[in-house]
Amino acid sequence: MTQTILGAGGAIGIELAKALTNYTTDIRLVSRNPVKVNPTDTLFPADLTNKTELFRAVEGSEITYVVIGFPYQTSVWEKNWVPFIQNVIAACVEHNSKLVFFDNVYAIGGDNVNHITEDSPVSPTSKKGEIRAEVDRLILQSMETDQLQAIIARAPDFFGGTSSEKSMLINLVYNNFEKGKKAQWFCNAKAVHSMGYVPDLAKGAAILGNTPQAYNQIWNLPVDPQRISGEEWIALFASEMKAQNKYSVLPNWLVKVLGIFIPIMKELAEMNYQFDRDYYFDSTKFNNYFNYSPTPNAQAVKQAIEELKAISKKDGDKVAAK
Repeated sequence: MTQTILGAGGAIGIELAKALTNYTTDIRLVSRNPVKVNPTDTLFPADLTNKTELFRAVEGSEITYVVIGFPYQTSVWEKNWVPFIQNVIAACVEHNSKLVFFDNVYAIGGDNVNHITEDSPVSPTSKKGEIRAEVDRLILQSMETDQLQAIIARAPDFFGGTSSEKSMLINLVYNNFEKGKKAQWFCNAKAVHSMGYVPDLAKGAAILGNTPQAYNQIWNLPVDPQRISGEEWIALFASEMKAQNKYSVLPNWLVKVLGIFIPIMKELAEMNYQFDRDYYFDSTKFNNYFNYSPTPNAQAVKQAIEELKAISKKDGDKVAAK
């Protein structure tokens, strides 16, 4: 039973490949330069923006997982996301493959992020959110009209596993503490901000993909139900790293001003609504249905730090060996 991961090189793809070994030994990893995670993995190099290559990647797959992450630029998202998902849907329909789409919550905006459930209204307040809302709409429409069997599996911001470069928590908190600096946070460190732990999110996607009854639904992937603030996240890292529990806040106006000079800040400015108010991700539906207990936040932080230090040591050993 071939299960295929599109965008297999990222943090979610790597952990998902590990989790899928509970269900199959026939795992196909698709990316520009795929690398084996498990000994029996099949590597399938492909440019997933190329329709022909994408169709070949999906052919023969019983389940196709989409975990790709295009560069974090609105212009790139506008160019790639909708054509890509249209091709994915068409390929899954043609090759009779089920689809599991690893989604974020950008389609939910404003105060609707105060408590995010599967029933939260689609209400984008950013350009990136509008793009993701259209992607979700195309999948949901195809479930109704094309007999596509699909799951939209949503996740909040995440950390852990090999996730570091694109993890806000690691970049603003862990990296700064490692350098002996103050941690940083966006907009309001007192506000609640849920975070997903990559191994839990990947395991959740694998569970959903291999549960026939889960299809044609939206699911929030498993996240610790604790209502935890930015300040409390910082304190967890400070305690585990034996660092000084100090931080500074980048206010809304400063993020916007920095966006004039720093491209990534320009991209982040429109997402400030996720940080200037409570942002609580509720995975009760998943946790109850599967009797699943997500990794507690304090334990997830401890494990994430251990993983980062192990990666750093491994990279240091490679340099020394040269």
